[in-house]
Amino acid sequence: MNRKTALAAAVAAALTLGTVAVASSQSPALASGTTANGAGYQAMTALGRATVMEQAEKEAKGLAKSLGLGADERLLPKDVMVDNDGSRHVRYDRTYRGLPVVGGDLVVHYAKNGKPTSTTWAHEGAIKVAGVTPKLTGKDASATAVRSAKHVKQARTTNLDTSQLVVWAVGKVPVLAYRNTVTGAGEAGADSREAVLLDAASGAVLDQYEVNQTISGTGNGVNVGQVSIETSQGGSGYTLTDALHGSTVVYDSYNSPQSNPAQNARTFSKSSNSWGNGSTSSRESAAVDASYGLAKTWDFYKNTFNRSGIRNDGRGAPAYVHVDNQLLNAFYDDSCFCMSFGDGSSQNGNTPLTALDVSGHEMSHGVTAATANLNYSGESGGLNEATSDIFGTMVEFYANNATDPGDYYIGEKLRMGNGYLRRMDNPAADGSSLSCYSSRAGQVDVHYSSGIANHFFYLTAEGTGAKTIGGLPHNGTPCNGDTFSGIGKDKAAAIWYRALSTYMTSTTNYSSARTATLQAASDLYGANSQERYIVSKAWAAVSIGTALPDPGGNQSPTPSPTSSPTSSPTGNPNPGNALVNGNFEQGATGWTQSANDITNSTQQAAHGGSWYAWMMGYGSAASETLSQSSVAVPTGSPKLTFWLKVTTQESGSTAYDTLKVNVNGQTVATYSNANASAGYVQKTVDLSAFAGQTVSLSFTGQEDAYLSTVFLLDDVSVG
Repeated sequence: MNRKTALAAAVAAALTLGTVAVASSQSPALASGTTANGAGYQAMTALGRATVMEQAEKEAKGLAKSLGLGADERLLPKDVMVDNDGSRHVRYDRTYRGLPVVGGDLVVHYAKNGKPTSTTWAHEGAIKVAGVTPKLTGKDASATAVRSAKHVKQARTTNLDTSQLVVWAVGKVPVLAYRNTVTGAGEAGADSREAVLLDAASGAVLDQYEVNQTISGTGNGVNVGQVSIETSQGGSGYTLTDALHGSTVVYDSYNSPQSNPAQNARTFSKSSNSWGNGSTSSRESAAVDASYGLAKTWDFYKNTFNRSGIRNDGRGAPAYVHVDNQLLNAFYDDSCFCMSFGDGSSQNGNTPLTALDVSGHEMSHGVTAATANLNYSGESGGLNEATSDIFGTMVEFYANNATDPGDYYIGEKLRMGNGYLRRMDNPAADGSSLSCYSSRAGQVDVHYSSGIANHFFYLTAEGTGAKTIGGLPHNGTPCNGDTFSGIGKDKAAAIWYRALSTYMTSTTNYSSARTATLQAASDLYGANSQERYIVSKAWAAVSIGTALPDPGGNQSPTPSPTSSPTSSPTGNPNPGNALVNGNFEQGATGWTQSANDITNSTQQAAHGGSWYAWMMGYGSAASETLSQSSVAVPTGSPKLTFWLKVTTQESGSTAYDTLKVNVNGQTVATYSNANASAGYVQKTVDLSAFAGQTVSLSFTGQEDAYLSTVFLLDDVSVG
């Protein structure tokens, strides 16, 4: 384990003496040792991310000069992704004489030796404008924006609306501009907001789009059934604060306006830890849905791509349910770093908009804002919406919730008249979305132009032809009459995420998205891989570009990255055990781990052999997960057995630090510091409720801010 190497003696003494020897034993650098391949990126601790961001800031001045930027320009580091081989991809925003440059972002790619190799630009080259003194006043700009609004009716400005001077570099020639926000009746309800960009000299409209990135006015809540959610205890009660997922808090907005959902907000709190009743008669029910959906979305990004929260900094965004009145909408707002969920209207039976794919969709808008920040208009806006549809769909597959199985329909639980909001396999089936690219793509509503990328993703993942997925009929019909097999949803998602986080910028259009995904496929699977070839065929199948030459005829795609949470382990070295490598003697084979838990370190003893799982022991707030998917539980009276040793600095019978056993996301057993033992103790968990099913099994450790508890796990078996 990387976390207790240099401090091993101090920690051992602390465990023996029952005293706190260190404040933290977590390495501040990048996670070392074996890491998950999440789209090719290393996992980073919070301090590790801060370190590489600080490095990017120190390099910014020299980098700007080497790129040929002018003396009035500055680069501001926004994000850094580090590949498994140590290569870096540093994303910068740009300012010009202190003003934000809209469309000025860029990504600089560094080889593992630290040398820059290439740059991906939103607007290539230096920015030059005549001056930064506007001819139009801010007041006149606001008035012009009100008159020019086209996405909202009866536009007005409020004390929350702004008029900001910026440099507009989305077009070929950068100009000084005002970015204004107006409020009025629109798709997001009575208080929809629209951004209007105006030339600061002439007042001409440069661009305009809705500010709230929405699921487009539909929804359904109270649909996830009975689930386990993470809460926090304080004083004499509990709150809907999820410490395992960045301390995400779900609030009751108490019908605050969507422009300020926190206005009347209150925390959900009660003396018992049982929430909701599965119907709208309890205000808690919508909050349960939101808490569960956001946690599953967080876990999807963490366990699939090594991404810790929206901004990859471990911080959870607040969420508000019961927003506004008769609000048939849900949306993410980057200005408040928050998510809002309405209660629906008479059009959908007044059901809350807290469905699982809605939560995944909205939180993914935040991930897009934190990475490529795709402009929410034109073709980039369609890509923005498609990204949320893609990852909202992947969250639905990842959650593996029996009441809402994974499929490629968007909003199939939202009580729409035709049974869905959008379809990725056949976008044009809704009568408005585009299935194939055309010159209209940049002019239609972004929810409709998203169909092109949605269709591409479906074809990449599943290929052409009719099939049933999640109990629903799908038919991947290409625009060019081609036929081919897909590479699977996990690989398709890894390619899209790497393209989004490494190669897309705010101005990426469909042609550039094709280039970005081809490069991402090459990075992950090779330039001559079948995966890259299928990506090219899928783009051609939605009328963008032509297919590359087949690199190997009908060869099978190469294996998925080992981090894929839904891939099926093979080669069970433990006959008679439904788990792969249950004794850990094959290292991490078959297991997905959020930290380097599986070890043969001599600092602790295994129960059998030399390998075991060492979970927790930080002495500070932390969490870890060790999991295995596609576990075939036998019929009859199946049981999970394992050997557990608990050593703690805590005292008494209060459970401060816990290890939970979860099957399909449901907690089936909990152990804590109160279960401390001198040696290994065999534990048995009845799995009769899952007999004959294929399930996911996970061990999740959680430690509070004070004193440490170590959970040693070995010889795990399902049989």
